[in-house]
Amino acid sequence: MSPKLPATTRALVLQESKEQRKPLYHDAALVELPLAQPKPGEVVVKIVAVGFNHKDVWIRMGQYPAIAIGAVFGGDGAGTVIASGTPNDPLLNTHVFLTPSRGWEKDPQAPESRFGILGGGSFPPLGTFAEYIVVERDQVIQTPKHLDDVHVAAWPIGGVTAWRAVAVNAQVKEGQNILITGIGGGVALLAMQLCIAMGANVYVTSGSADKLSRAISLGAKGGANYKDKDWWAQIGMLLNTNKKGAMLDAIIDSAGGDIMGQAGKILKQGGRVVCYGMTANPKITLTMRQVLANQQLLGSTMGSHQDLKDATDFIAKHRIVPIVSHVLDGLESADEGFELLKRGDQFGKVVIKLRTGIEAKL
Repeated sequence: MSPKLPATTRALVLQESKEQRKPLYHDAALVELPLAQPKPGEVVVKIVAVGFNHKDVWIRMGQYPAIAIGAVFGGDGAGTVIASGTPNDPLLNTHVFLTPSRGWEKDPQAPESRFGILGGGSFPPLGTFAEYIVVERDQVIQTPKHLDDVHVAAWPIGGVTAWRAVAVNAQVKEGQNILITGIGGGVALLAMQLCIAMGANVYVTSGSADKLSRAISLGAKGGANYKDKDWWAQIGMLLNTNKKGAMLDAIIDSAGGDIMGQAGKILKQGGRVVCYGMTANPKITLTMRQVLANQQLLGSTMGSHQDLKDATDFIAKHRIVPIVSHVLDGLESADEGFELLKRGDQFGKVVIKLRTGIEAKL
């Protein structure tokens, strides 16, 4: 029998700023919202941990499409199924995480219909930064047995984005040489972990010597500081130290800018540049030199529900644990998480572990 559900749930919602801030920065307020009873085909998840994404900061800055004032923040969330609208549901009392998007089920190329990501928007009208969530039962995935709620909360958005870039678009294989830019962010680190598990030789860039060192300690072959004008030549030297004449098979990029003009010089003919973000420059230039080298530039977004299932099966098989940078205490600490992401201090994901029971009321 399902437990008696509370009538309300606390949730972190987007509110218009009470101050005339310039630049714009909306408020994130902790409020009580009504909690509906689950209908047939729905379950109630008691959320234990939620993960931040840069999307959450961009929403507060008004720099994301379809923002909805009053919407609950968060695309990543994990917890336990405590009630179901389906009698004798086998999902009851299991640990799960929420599928972070809607509109893309299994098409290998692109979403089949309108695509949306959970949190802060009008579609879908759902966010994970809440104590309880009513969600379609086919939109949760059981947590791999080797992961706890905190670490799996660091997985869904970053995981499916990394998998799409690495496995689907870059088509990484054992023995290949792969460059991952901007190491330290959640997606880049997950991409590195996936590539290493696939047997690839991984090289990385970062603006932080400490982040480069930490990536190497986790299995990267070497790295370079992208603030150096010759960073790509440094990666080339590392490749040749490993094997004379070696070149990159693929580049997993989050920065944009002149990635093909620079790292393209150490990318093999027919090599792939997979871009999933443009944090440095919102444009990548493709010249005739890259065309003549048959080098490919591919845009890459989150991925489908099926991609996420495939990726989750892979990390379960290889017992990959997403890297968590900070674990914050309760939804009350959300502002600390927003500030961490704004500063870029994290190495891995920033996660909130929710308080439960008496703790939440203190």
